Amino acid sequence: MTSVMWFRRDLRTADNPALLAALADGPTLPLFVLDPALWDPSGLPRRAYLVDSLRALRRDVPVSVLHGDPVRRVVETAQEVGATSVHVAADYGPYGRRRDEAVAEALEDAGIELVRTGSPYAVAPDRVKNGSDQSYKVFTPFSRAWAAHGWRDPAGALPDDARWRHLKDTVDLPDVALPDGIELPTAGEAAANEAWHAFLDKVTDYDDARDKPGVEGTSRMSHHLKYGEIHPRTILADLAGRQGAGATTYRQEIAWREFYADVLFQRPDTARDYLRPEFAKMQYDAPGADFEAWQEGRTGYPIVDAGMRQLRATGWMHNRVRMITASFLVKDLHVEWQHGARHFLQWLVDGDLASNNHGWQWTAGSGTDASPFFRVFNPTSQGRKFDPSAAYVRQWVPELADVDDPHEPSSADRKATGYPEPVVDHKAERQEALDRYQQIKA
Repeated sequence: MTSVMWFRRDLRTADNPALLAALADGPTLPLFVLDPALWDPSGLPRRAYLVDSLRALRRDVPVSVLHGDPVRRVVETAQEVGATSVHVAADYGPYGRRRDEAVAEALEDAGIELVRTGSPYAVAPDRVKNGSDQSYKVFTPFSRAWAAHGWRDPAGALPDDARWRHLKDTVDLPDVALPDGIELPTAGEAAANEAWHAFLDKVTDYDDARDKPGVEGTSRMSHHLKYGEIHPRTILADLAGRQGAGATTYRQEIAWREFYADVLFQRPDTARDYLRPEFAKMQYDAPGADFEAWQEGRTGYPIVDAGMRQLRATGWMHNRVRMITASFLVKDLHVEWQHGARHFLQWLVDGDLASNNHGWQWTAGSGTDASPFFRVFNPTSQGRKFDPSAAYVRQWVPELADVDDPHEPSSADRKATGYPEPVVDHKAERQEALDRYQQIKA
């Protein structure tokens, strides 16, 4: 029998149960479909990284690439090679679920089976339930149940005797022109494993270093996980048996990723709408010149501007700074979280719908485990606390590198360096945010 392996968010050969299941069925055609529904709205960094990741995968697997509607392309391809099965890792996202159901129906009409094996998660959404068989709405009890549920060991490596089928007509991977100056991380399974093992040697320091954007204290694995160049099972297996705050905290970060995936699975509407709908009633301001200043990293608040400039230069932003910049947009500029979430997804290489949009809702006070809306980050004190030496600000706002206080430059320093005055007064806007919050509580 012949099978098709339809790659999506699993661009690797090791620990890929769907790929192993396809190969067990017989000679396998590896397939990737450039779906306009996903490709067109993606920002340039994500497009470029995806292409690089596919090129890396092609060094190990002869992936055929097609462009178009997967419902048509997958069925046509399976019929062309005489496949009896199409294998995938299950997709739990709002669009992915609808797409896969449509593909499954079309394949069934053609006498072909869609076989789902595994997922991008250690524990797939809808698996972890409370004693009443309900999904969790709060992270801490979810994380305990998630750990108790456990996950299977990583699957094996790609077999040496793998047999491949090939398509005669495939499309070339597109060249994606990035804005001048942007440098993306190296893509692919080999890069993911190298980065992971380099971080694993430093995981003991993670709990202390992860909140300091001026040091290399995070794993930088989010983009590798986004595209499935490494599976969280592999990471969790390597962490097994490691004690200490660093390893424990890192396991919790994996649990957060899976919690948000579960929340989005249960409430697909929250990709765009408020999890707590009362926050939709709050008074917000339309995006204007201040929003553009936020996007471009020229708000006059150094830690905010450093983060927004890092985002545009690298397709990544430190997680602590993501929270600071998000709080500034929602609570200092009074712009709804959806505008910021869309901007992040345009620039983030690791842009993941569940993690990104529910992270924004956390900051906006409308999500699960929400940071209370009345908790308004002071961008200056946040900068001093988490970037005490101002190394991060100096790197990304280089005009402030030599001023006396990069976190709060004087008017004279701003004038001399060309760095702007603050677009708003934080103290006044904090009170404005609290007043607007009181209006929806009344």
